[in-house]
Amino acid sequence: MAGDFSRQLGTGDMGRRKSWWNRLHIDPTMFFLLVLLASIGLFVLYSASGQNWNMVYRQATYFGLGFFIMFVIAQFHPRWFQMAAPWMYGAGVVALLLVLLIGVGAKGAQRWLSVFGLFRFQPSEIMKLVVPMTMAWFLASKLLPPRFKVIVASMAIIFLPTLMVMKQPDLGTSLLIAASGLFVLLFAGLNWRWIALALATVLAVAPIMWYGVMHDYQKQRVLTFLDPESDPLGSGWNIIQSKTAIGSGGVEGKGYMQGTQSQLEFLPERHTDFIIAVFAEEQGLIGVIMLLLLYLVIIWRGIYMASRARDTFDRLVGGALVVTFFIYVFVNIGMVSGILPVVGVPLPLISYGGTSIVTLMAAFGVLMSVYTHRQV
Repeated sequence: MAGDFSRQLGTGDMGRRKSWWNRLHIDPTMFFLLVLLASIGLFVLYSASGQNWNMVYRQATYFGLGFFIMFVIAQFHPRWFQMAAPWMYGAGVVALLLVLLIGVGAKGAQRWLSVFGLFRFQPSEIMKLVVPMTMAWFLASKLLPPRFKVIVASMAIIFLPTLMVMKQPDLGTSLLIAASGLFVLLFAGLNWRWIALALATVLAVAPIMWYGVMHDYQKQRVLTFLDPESDPLGSGWNIIQSKTAIGSGGVEGKGYMQGTQSQLEFLPERHTDFIIAVFAEEQGLIGVIMLLLLYLVIIWRGIYMASRARDTFDRLVGGALVVTFFIYVFVNIGMVSGILPVVGVPLPLISYGGTSIVTLMAAFGVLMSVYTHRQV
């Protein structure tokens, strides 16, 4: 009776669902947080790109496309993603195979597919979204916590695309793909004994990875991380200049477009992987703290939205996407500040790059879907 009465008055969950935002299947809090972060990204990019309006315009176009895709994806019911996940995974693996066979190369890496010469895209970026969805689909119908056979099958699902991306080579993206899938397995209630066994296995195969899988430039990145001053004008240049830029910003920063390391072009890749160093030099410790707080609020809101999902698939995929977003932030800031090796991970919605933005916004579209459809 009480439920019927609340529906008649348009109150309670049903009433809230009839709001304008819920009819659009968009969480307004998350939406405005993402708009704020994107706006900061354009603000920083203008300075980091050397006042290149063309680059800022392209980035704004990517954001527009990304928000549009987020809106479209949010309209789909989560059951659609659950049914489509294995098919998208299969298509993604085929695309990765095509990259290895006929992909477009740049800077010694073969990571892109060209579509009739009109545009190119990076299938590995899409797999950051597809792998956790496929893992959630696979585990949702299984008895949890997962048993040994299920864990083995899950590892095969995760590491097939991971190894294919590593072959391109793209160590940073391959690690993010692996992390996105492993988080789903962890959220499914993986026993800590299996986690300890996995860590022991990683340590055991580390020499094989070092001598048999990793390329020379990837090994050099690890060695540079351990001792960047050993080659200050070569492989250590990036991280040394990055730490110099961060340190020179001090507490309050040098001011917008006043950073010497970035404006005088000492800082490499300043509009992509090392853009946080530009921000730190210009806005100082206070600005960096404010940006990190914004990221933390987005992550907290995302975890809340995932926790409110209605079933196992929705919670697993929502939680994995949010934690993957956190890994993006953690790895980028860690490598720029010298506490992690440089692996080429962009700062989410701040670094320049179309495929990364569109993929991240698609992930937030899935998160919006599992949250706003929870009572439909």
